[in-house]
Amino acid sequence: MKALVTGASSGIGREIAKCLSNRGYELILVARNKEKLETLQKELKTKSKIIIMDLSSEQKAKELYVQTRREDIDILVNNAGFGLCGNFVELELSRELEMIETNVKALHILTKAFLRDFVKKDKGYILNVASSAGFLPGGPLMATYYATKSYVLSLTNSIWYELKKNKSNVHISVLTPGPVDTNFNKVANVKFGVKAMKADVVAKYAVEEMFKHKREIIPGGRIKLTKFFKRLLSDKALLKTTYKIQRKKITK
Repeated sequence: MKALVTGASSGIGREIAKCLSNRGYELILVARNKEKLETLQKELKTKSKIIIMDLSSEQKAKELYVQTRREDIDILVNNAGFGLCGNFVELELSRELEMIETNVKALHILTKAFLRDFVKKDKGYILNVASSAGFLPGGPLMATYYATKSYVLSLTNSIWYELKKNKSNVHISVLTPGPVDTNFNKVANVKFGVKAMKADVVAKYAVEEMFKHKREIIPGGRIKLTKFFKRLLSDKALLKTTYKIQRKKITK
């Protein structure tokens, strides 16, 4: 049994790798930080292979698939991604495009490539990491990030239904956490206004729910309630609320 985890050097990806190793899966660990991957490798109970790769380019995502397509992978975890916070007109375009490449294009490429292999075998799991941000109509001050996570949520849900209609034994899930205590806020230059969940707790829950074939995996009761109550508010009200939350998160 073997799993490939992108963004495995820290946070949710790192903890998911540990959970899968504890279940007996060999790992292919993908990230940019060699030192952190080597540290993780020493902590795992099963064999693992490290691939140092920056997925912020279409070509690199395709290269990753070519490198690993003969590894007989059973689980793909698309966790690589990052966020940026600030006024849309002020954020650096090159960084936003890098985010789109990582959060959207790399995930799309790897999902399609491995899904085709899984469908041929009629087995396999894909876990795409989105965010509770994907449930909202938008995210003022984190506009591009929210848009990427909406894409991941929509894409995964659509694929899930297609697999269901085809009576496939391949399973795809989308993880939609709220604030998690990871390196995300440092990269995005924000401070969460509410208490963040621990990455290991989110990862353990995500892996358990994935194996239960859950479509949307929503860790934490607060996010479940948020998804429910958002139905009672207009898009304009949700955008106003989100803007206020993001303003409080921006590091001064």
